Amino acid sequence: MAYIISVVAQKGGVGKSTVSRLIAAEFARMDGWEVKIADLDISQATSFHWMQRRHKSSIAPEIRVEGYQRVDKALADAAHVDVMVIDGAPHASAQTLQMSLAADVVVIPTGTAVDDLEPAVMLARELKQKGTPIERIVFVLSRTGDSEGEIAEARQYLERTGFRVAEGSIPERTAFRRASDVGQALTETNFPSLNERARSCFASIVETLQQPKAKAQKTTKRKQAA
Repeated sequence: MAYIISVVAQKGGVGKSTVSRLIAAEFARMDGWEVKIADLDISQATSFHWMQRRHKSSIAPEIRVEGYQRVDKALADAAHVDVMVIDGAPHASAQTLQMSLAADVVVIPTGTAVDDLEPAVMLARELKQKGTPIERIVFVLSRTGDSEGEIAEARQYLERTGFRVAEGSIPERTAFRRASDVGQALTETNFPSLNERARSCFASIVETLQQPKAKAQKTTKRKQAA
């Protein structure tokens, strides 16, 4: 069966789709791995349009993105890939709980402002209360500014809740925006230091997963599940 990574948020504008594409791109770089993004925000289709720009720019590796109205269909299709990244809607719903309960990792991006932190923590607590194991939930500090003090305060705020917080942060940078404009992920900019910063954040997000399985093992599982 695939690894399922659900990226969820209580509100828009916190970098949910950006983090989804980072995760998908890094897994797709692993030799022989099939990766897909399920875009549940079919009205904006942010990740789907990003895929189209990526294809137009001939960027490798290719990453498939499909829009879904229902999360159960996305979960069913996960049997045919190695990693399914579910890019949730820009607000919490019943589908948010469904995709969280099925996930190996639940990623909650948040900015550093209290207006972002409070809803993120409320969502994490609700998911935990309704059955999502706490060890599967991880916060990611996203779209941060340049103040190290502000980032540290936000990290401390989140850590006091008892949930895991990914190492590092994803800053708001022109290079990241320009990369997204042409279909690149956060680790594909022209700036090695920014790429490494994003790569380090990715590694921390997925550190609770088992070590990557051999391609043959995962292919056998997909055939058995089909």
